Amino acid sequence: MPIFFQQDIDESTRLAVWKISEDEAFFLQHVPLQREITHPHKRLQHLAGRYLLQYLFPDFPINLIKIADTRKPYLDDEAYHFSISHCSNYAAAIVSKEKRVGVDIEVPTPKVERVMHKFLHKEELSALSYQISAVNSEQEFSNPKLTLLWSCKEAVFKWWSYGNVDFSEMIRIEPFEMSQQGIIQSRFVSETETTPLILHYQLFEGICLAWVVR
Repeated sequence: MPIFFQQDIDESTRLAVWKISEDEAFFLQHVPLQREITHPHKRLQHLAGRYLLQYLFPDFPINLIKIADTRKPYLDDEAYHFSISHCSNYAAAIVSKEKRVGVDIEVPTPKVERVMHKFLHKEELSALSYQISAVNSEQEFSNPKLTLLWSCKEAVFKWWSYGNVDFSEMIRIEPFEMSQQGIIQSRFVSETETTPLILHYQLFEGICLAWVVR
């Protein structure tokens, strides 16, 4: 059973990461393919994510999952709050009976460096000692930390679940020192209020995992 990482966050909230080594037939024995996905690997990721939901809570009603206009999966009665993420050969899921949740898993790639100005606020860039005054200036990057920041903001976006989010303005990350695991203070700034959030993260070789529970 290729559970890569697992954590019971509290009495009602559980998190797990699955390293996908099985074929479709394995997952289809346990969970249905609820929508047409033509790309074979994306289909495998989709099935693995839903398999994890029932792995974490065996009575999770997979067949009742709906997809919102924002593309977020949800249950009508919110018997469970949940979030799924996948990248490469990994799927991650977080499920809670009581709290809203968000999870994101990423493999660091150079592309995050090209779009950092789109998802990081100028104060966040400044905290990382980036100088963005010249468009063509050469910069020194810390790709793992950039990937972690992206992953954190994706996790908050999924927690929010209503779409229409400006990552740089509405999801704000406080300065932090990166280690293999830890917590990050952040806040979500909507039109009506500011919500403080605590992000948790875990770094593995070639994998970045971030989640939020509130």
